[in-house]
Amino acid sequence: MNAWSACGAALLAFGMLPVIWRVSVGPPAGRLLAQNAGSTVVALAFLLLAQGYGRPSYVDLSLVLSLLGPVGTLVCVRLLDDDLKDGSPRGSTAVTVGCVAAAAAVTAAVCAATPPGRALVKALLIGVLVAVGNVVATRALSVGVVREPGSEREGGGAR
Repeated sequence: MNAWSACGAALLAFGMLPVIWRVSVGPPAGRLLAQNAGSTVVALAFLLLAQGYGRPSYVDLSLVLSLLGPVGTLVCVRLLDDDLKDGSPRGSTAVTVGCVAAAAAVTAAVCAATPPGRALVKALLIGVLVAVGNVVATRALSVGVVREPGSEREGGGAR
């Protein structure tokens, strides 16, 4: 086990414990925030493990997860709009800042160890997607779904 895989394992172990706890307890907005943080932790862990094991396919998994994690949060915000009327969950700014800082640190470390080329561009793209995705998903949780006046849903379905 080298330093990259040790950091990836530590990130999974210590990053997922609070995520699992928060996903299982609390209001829906806090659970969605934790789900988004969990996708960030796993995407960054895949990036570290790809460097540690020399497996480019893990980078591709990280790229897909960095795209689909925030999208899944946005879909859940849309579907659970009525349950999210209370506003942004407690600590959402701290969680977002932590996720963006973790994304910046992991991306900088991986980019420093990656030679110039396609792999470097992928690592940078993953870092940007994770950071921007966290900010957008947290913003969607705090604002909710904005409807135009007079466009109330009836019968449980969107028109």
